[in-house]
Parts: sequence; C-alpha cells; structure tokens
Amino acid sequence: MSFNRIGSSALLRLMVVAALLAALPGARAQNVTVKLATLAPEGSSWHLTLKEMGEEWRKVSNDRVKLRIYPGGVVGDEAEMISKIRLGTIHAAAVTTMGLAEIDRGVQALCVPMLYRSDAELDYVRAKLAPKLEERMAAKGFIVLTWGEAGWVHFFTKTSVVRPDDLKRLKMFSWAGDNSTLDLWKNAGFTVVPLASTDIMPGLQTGMITAFATAPVAALSFQWYSLAPNMTDVRWAPLVGATILDKRTWERIPADARDAIKAAARKAGGKIQTDVRKGAIEAVKAMKEHKLNVVPVPADALAAWRSAAEAVYPKLVGPFVPADMFDEAKKLVEEFRAKGGAGAN
Repeated sequence: MSFNRIGSSALLRLMVVAALLAALPGARAQNVTVKLATLAPEGSSWHLTLKEMGEEWRKVSNDRVKLRIYPGGVVGDEAEMISKIRLGTIHAAAVTTMGLAEIDRGVQALCVPMLYRSDAELDYVRAKLAPKLEERMAAKGFIVLTWGEAGWVHFFTKTSVVRPDDLKRLKMFSWAGDNSTLDLWKNAGFTVVPLASTDIMPGLQTGMITAFATAPVAALSFQWYSLAPNMTDVRWAPLVGATILDKRTWERIPADARDAIKAAARKAGGKIQTDVRKGAIEAVKAMKEHKLNVVPVPADALAAWRSAAEAVYPKLVGPFVPADMFDEAKKLVEEFRAKGGAGAN
C-alpha cells in the first residue's frame, strides 16, 4: 500500500508509535558535554591526565560523552566551582578537600592535621571510608567519579618556621568562606587572613599574607613558593581530592556508557595519585634548586606540632568534621598501626 493511501488516523497512530519508540532507553544516542573545572594549571600533569580521561570518555561512549576542561581556576576557586555546579553553569570539578567540604564535611576526616603519618595510612583509611563518603555525596546530588590527592600539606613561609609559636608570628592564608577553619586557627592563637586561592600570589606580593599551607606540587605549579621560600619539614595533613560530577548530568549520560565512564575516571585517579606522589619529591627538588629552604624540624619540635594539632581535636568535631566520621577515621588509623603499618612522622 502506498503512503498516499494511508488514512490520517493510521498516520497519526504511526507517529505516536514512533515517538514512543524514540523515548525508550537506548533508542537514540544522547550527546552530553561535561564542563569540568579545576585549579590545576593548564599543562600540569593533573590537567593532562584529565584530558586523557576526556578522550577515553569520548571513545568508550562512541562520541556521546565529551569533556570540556576549564583549568587554572578560570571558573573561580573551589567554593565557586561547587556553587556553579549547583547552578548548572558547569557540571563537574576536580577539587581538593576544600571544595569537597562545601558538599559534605565528612570528607575532612581524611585530612585531620597530624592524624596521618604516611601514604599507607591514608590509603587504608580512605579505602574503608570511601563507600560511606560517596553515599553521603550522592545524597546531596554529587557523584564521586574517582578519588585523588594533591600531596601532603606543608607550611611555606617568608621567614623560617620550626615550631608552632614561630608560625603564630606570621599572617597565614586561610580559605575564604571556610569560617569554621578560620575560627579554629584564631582560637589556637594564629593570625589568619581569609582569601580566595586565586589571591594567594597578590597577597604574598603585598604582604597581606606571609605564610600559607599547601602541597609542594601546588606551591611549585603556582610559583607561590618564590615569595615564601621556606618550607617547614612537617607533614601537616594530606590534601585529598576527588573528581565529582553533578548527579543530574550523570543521569543524562547513556546508561550503557556509565560503567566505562567511571572506569576511565578511576584509571585517571590512579595515575594522578602516582604522579602526585612522585611529583612531590621532584617538586621539592626543583624548588630547592631555586632557593627553597627546607627547614629541618627536630624531634621535640615535631612533638610540639603534634601536640598543637591534637589540642584542637575536640573543637574539630562538629564544625569541621562530623563526630562519627572523625571517630571512625581515628579508629582505622589505630587499627592500621596495630596491624604493623608504618608511619613516616
């Protein structure tokens, strides 16, 4: 029967059936462009690995999922990234604990100062806590694609700092908007100046701040160390991170590609972790070649740092990290050490 002989009612029925078929899952490809922001500088190993991840996403999804990266803080600091994900301006971010805490403070159980002493301890606790943290994030609309890190936080200062009292004489950078952390530092007797991370360099140039805490890779990448060329040789805390995706965007990704998308992200996270741990050693070496002074910390001074950190643990619980997450992290550290795990500090 020719098309011209099909009645109008039959044609209408065919159109309805076609529309229903088109709406079925997998009936047609849905193209998704994921906009991801990060503070990682363009061309850094972290940025390049994210680009490789994006290419893998394109391949495993048959060109249905593409990644557009905004590096170097062009979208703003990490708090702004999370805000813009919620607004739908961007969809994803590769952030550190500072950004993750904007979603759920439970993640800060992984960066309690002086609680962890080695990569092995951190790996053990993170592996145990990850499922619970991911569940908490999902409940707030975010999917954790992969965990990562930026290295161990050290203090970088304009004048040498050996003990906590030395740091109290300086003006230290603090993340703007993180009032809980700001109050902790102030109550412990430190002078802190809240700024966006993008204002660290201008702050050092003007003398608004004379100290900051970050991982060596970040200090080198952003060249902050050039204006604060003393690094206290104390692992203050691990700077944990993750690549996160808005749950609404995740649900737009074709279901048959999601497992491969997440697998590619996990692979990238593993590579970033390896690069960061290797890069931390190389970063310190490179900075020392450009006049970085690594300040040695004797045993009694190290004990003073640990004592200073542990003195504020009671105040950390609640405003900084939920009590249940803090208690579980502490228990897992003790469990790891009881099994014979070694610590560095």
